[in-house]
Amino acid sequence: MHLHDFWFLLIAVLWTGYFFLEGFDFGIGVLTKTLAKDRTERRVLINTIGPVWDGNEVWLITAAGATFAAFPDWYATLFSGFYLPLLAVLVCLIVRGVAFEYRHKRNEERWQRNWENAIFWCSLLPAFLWGVAFANIVRGVPIGPDKNYTGDVLDLLSPYALLGGLFTLVLFTFHGAVFAALKTVGDIRDRARAHAARYGLAAAALAAAFLAWTQAESGNGRSLPAAVVAVVALLAALALNRAGREGWAFALSGVTVVAVFAMVFLALFPDVMPSSSDPAWSLTVSGAASSPYTLKIMTWIAGFMTPVIVGYQAWTYWVFRKRIGTQHIPAAH
Repeated sequence: MHLHDFWFLLIAVLWTGYFFLEGFDFGIGVLTKTLAKDRTERRVLINTIGPVWDGNEVWLITAAGATFAAFPDWYATLFSGFYLPLLAVLVCLIVRGVAFEYRHKRNEERWQRNWENAIFWCSLLPAFLWGVAFANIVRGVPIGPDKNYTGDVLDLLSPYALLGGLFTLVLFTFHGAVFAALKTVGDIRDRARAHAARYGLAAAALAAAFLAWTQAESGNGRSLPAAVVAVVALLAALALNRAGREGWAFALSGVTVVAVFAMVFLALFPDVMPSSSDPAWSLTVSGAASSPYTLKIMTWIAGFMTPVIVGYQAWTYWVFRKRIGTQHIPAAH
């Protein structure tokens, strides 16, 4: 395996890990409006991800940084062509982080309601926009011979891309509902399982449409098994959620997320960004990569830092592994 192939694989793992972890964060944010009945229940949901949401976003920073260093042409074309949607994602992530920290600083109704609205919308929009972005990446966008994006924002809003955005939004919300059932006790746990069942059925229908469309247009022999695994894992997660086996249901909803994005990257390879204008102008793994010496230095750094990041994050999840409920939330002053 060439180093540029290894780094494509590592970047795929980083992006997939980000969506596995941040996916249920986004889902919890959406559920603060659709599942929680009152402010106390919203506090319970937010507290399920309170110790881990910022650590989950480390995967995004690492994935974007690795893309910039290992494939600078890919990074430049992607972040210039997708400037407005990625800016919207960045603003949402900033506002959502501020909302988590500032929501409890004052007890006024308007203050807390506004920050809770920010958590909801700034979870919903990135969950949708990431799907739109990756659907466009795997299908291809207008790229000229100079590696510059030649389209506009409307070119990113094709029916296929919008389907991808709707699919990731519903899938992440299902992932979050299963996580909420795993991390809570009492009535909210039962309702989280009921919500997971509804969102899971919707995700299954959207998965069938999106994965079949992706496989038909951009897929290959490598990506088909990942699509099959995604569908089977999603159906198994639904069955286990119904049986009250939240731990296994969450593990399999995570497998679904991993398999979906594995299919996306397998369908993409050996391109990193296909050109819909002319296949000869597509950015490839070998053509968009940094020099071998740069990739070699990065490999040594990644070999040292990756176990550290995974280790401390696993420790965090272990420390905050217990369930919580409304009885654990102190009354407001």
